[in-house]
Amino acid sequence: MSALTKEQFGSDFKWGVSAAAYQIEGANDMYGKGPSIWDVFANTKGKISAGQNANITCDFYNRYIYDLILMRGMNIRNFRFSIAWSRIFPEGMGRINRAGKDFYNRVIDFCLELGIEPWITLYHWDLPQTLETKGGWTNREIIDWFSDYISFCIKAYGDRVNHWMILNEPMVFTGAGYFLGLHAPGKKGLANFLPAVHHAALAQAEGGRIIRSVKTDAIIGTTFSCSYIEPHAFTESDQAAANKMDVLLNRMFLEPLLGLSYPFKDLKLLNRITPYMRQDDEAKLAFDMDFIGIQNYTREIVRHTPFVPYVYAKIIKADKRNVEKTVMGWEVYPESIYYMLQKFSSYKQIKNIIITENGAAFPDEVIDGKVKDEKRKVFIKNNLKQIFKAKSEGINVTGYFIWTFTDNFEWAEGYKPRFGLVHVNFRNQKRIVKSSGHWYRQFLT
Repeated sequence: MSALTKEQFGSDFKWGVSAAAYQIEGANDMYGKGPSIWDVFANTKGKISAGQNANITCDFYNRYIYDLILMRGMNIRNFRFSIAWSRIFPEGMGRINRAGKDFYNRVIDFCLELGIEPWITLYHWDLPQTLETKGGWTNREIIDWFSDYISFCIKAYGDRVNHWMILNEPMVFTGAGYFLGLHAPGKKGLANFLPAVHHAALAQAEGGRIIRSVKTDAIIGTTFSCSYIEPHAFTESDQAAANKMDVLLNRMFLEPLLGLSYPFKDLKLLNRITPYMRQDDEAKLAFDMDFIGIQNYTREIVRHTPFVPYVYAKIIKADKRNVEKTVMGWEVYPESIYYMLQKFSSYKQIKNIIITENGAAFPDEVIDGKVKDEKRKVFIKNNLKQIFKAKSEGINVTGYFIWTFTDNFEWAEGYKPRFGLVHVNFRNQKRIVKSSGHWYRQFLT
């Protein structure tokens, strides 16, 4: 197959990059911002690799003009970023921080001045800490708190922003944050996980309804992490384990949104969510999104095990399988994105799919002032081939956003994994466009 061109995807295909407020902004306790759960978690000893935090990170709050000019110089015309809830509402609700409101006005206005379309994610994991003290996502009141926050954002910015995403990867922030305790707020156990899941699923749909009621022409979506799941062996037990993991990682938040309810029959664990459900909740879980954002990085190989309660399934890590992997320990498997596009497109309720995140972290080195990240460039090219294959077969995929523009704070992994098209020296904030970034610029020309 000859090298793909941008034109082969069609003139309406959206090309961009994605980022998240906590991972790039810095200024964590400045300009009126209140603490988020990630501010607290990352500044708690032992929670983050090498004791790092995102108090400064890329300093996007103070350097957004430079970064956006750099982005425009790379021919990137779509920028997906999130709003930090506690920068707008320092206590999570009530009092508005004008400096925070004005910051996002400046970012949006400068994007538009440069010809960059802003795509806003309303929740990318940084819940205000004051709301976490009230139970966070385990407290059903969060649906009202989140609704008020969304209502403010759409009224404040909806005159200039057309594309909105409600949640970023709800399975990750509920699973890692409220079951495994690996992410903020560091809670563990089913008693935290199940109510958090249900309330996030309700908030996801309610957020869509609020935006639609305020801005009828808004283009509304939400984003899901997803991985292609395969059984380790084609035995009945391994296939059953893979099916359960598929429910957990790929279907649990998607199907209720589509009006199909939770997949209770395929994962008995979900029956334990019913005590948190009220009358009419099942109908409230559904909303007709204009698009679904899928975020794919790898595949997972699953085997049966009696030692993991509830699911009796275990993911076999890439380093145990002698396959190429990234710094995150994820297998390099471009076909995964093709299979996930097939899977999501099989739901007749999904009208439009956008790849809202795809990328890879590799060991980048600055040599003579340059970063030659050939592995990342090959990774992106191979994934684009798989996306084009799906599109050529009639799957309605209409956009591709690379994760991410600049190297940043990678949650519990700190600064070691570098996903960016642009290298950041976190000591002096110097930016260097990597070879993958130069390639993307040329591709988009």
